[in-house]
Amino acid sequence: MAVVDRLRVGLIGGGPWARAVHGPGLAAHPGTEVAGVWTRRPEVAAQLAAEYGGRAHAAVDDLLADVDAVAFAVPPHVQGPLAARAAAAGRHLICEKPLAGTVADAAAVVDAVRTAGVHSTMVLILRHAPAVRDWLAAIPAAPGADTVASARWLSGSLLGGPYAGSAWRAEHGALLDLGPHVVDLLDAAAGPVTRVAWAHHDEPDLWRFGLAHAGGAHSTATLSMRLPVDPSEIEFTVFGRAGRHRLAGRGGAAGVLRRAARRAGRGRGRRRPAARAGRRPRAAAAGAGGGDPGGGGRSPVAPRRPS
Repeated sequence: MAVVDRLRVGLIGGGPWARAVHGPGLAAHPGTEVAGVWTRRPEVAAQLAAEYGGRAHAAVDDLLADVDAVAFAVPPHVQGPLAARAAAAGRHLICEKPLAGTVADAAAVVDAVRTAGVHSTMVLILRHAPAVRDWLAAIPAAPGADTVASARWLSGSLLGGPYAGSAWRAEHGALLDLGPHVVDLLDAAAGPVTRVAWAHHDEPDLWRFGLAHAGGAHSTATLSMRLPVDPSEIEFTVFGRAGRHRLAGRGGAAGVLRRAARRAGRGRGRRRPAARAGRRPRAAAAGAGGGDPGGGGRSPVAPRRPS
C-alpha cells in the first residue's frame, strides 16, 4: 500500500443521513475527501457530488474503482450486500448500524473484510461522548459474576418525528434501531458479550433481553420506540463488586446522544472500529443493529490506498 495525503471516500446513498452526517463530515475532515457518489437516483448523486465533491457515478462498480473507502448511508438490507461487495473489491468500509438486514448478510460482510484484509468501522457515536467515556472509565476492568448491568431506553420516536417514516425502523423497531447502542455500551461496561441468554418481545415495540458476558457478568435491557414518552428515558447501570455506576436521565444519556448527533452533523463526531481484518464482530451487534443520529467526522481508516 502507498501512503496518501487524503483518503478518497465514496459515498453510497443520498438520503437525509448522507446530507446531514457523512457528506459534510467527510468533506470537512482534513484526512478525507469525497471522491465519488452513487445513489439509485442519478440526479441526487449529481447534487451531492456538486455539494461535497467528487464525481457522480452511474454504477456502483465505477465508484468502487475510483476510491479507497466507502461510506454507507442506506437502509440495512441494502448496506449488507453492497458492503460485502466493496470489501471484496479491496475497499475499506464505514458502515451504519445495523450492519445488514439479516445475520447471514452481516456475517458475509465480516467474512469479506477478513478475506480482503481491509478495515471497517461502524458508526456508534454514543461510546465516544465525553460523559459516556467518563462513566466507562470509572467501572473496574473485567467485571465478574458478582456484577450485573442493565439498560433502559424508552422512546416515542416511532410515534412521530423524523424517524417515524423510516420503513426499516417501523418494521423492526427498537431492537434494530437502538439495540446496537445498548449492546455496545453493555459490552463496554460489563465485558464482551458471549451470548443472548433470553429474549422477549411484546407489542407495542417492547423488547426485553438478557446477555451473558465473558467475565461472568450478566446484563438486561428494555427497549421501546413506541411509548408516549417525551423526552426519551435512558439509563445504564452497573452494580456489584464493581461498585454502583449509573448513566441516566432525560438530560444525561439522552442529552449526550442529542449533543453527539449535532456534533456529527457538523463533522466533528467519531466512529468506533467495529471490525478489522481477522476480527469477527459479535453476532448481537451485527444482527440487531440500531438507528438514530450517528456520527461523521474523524476517519477511522488509516490513509492508505489499497494496492
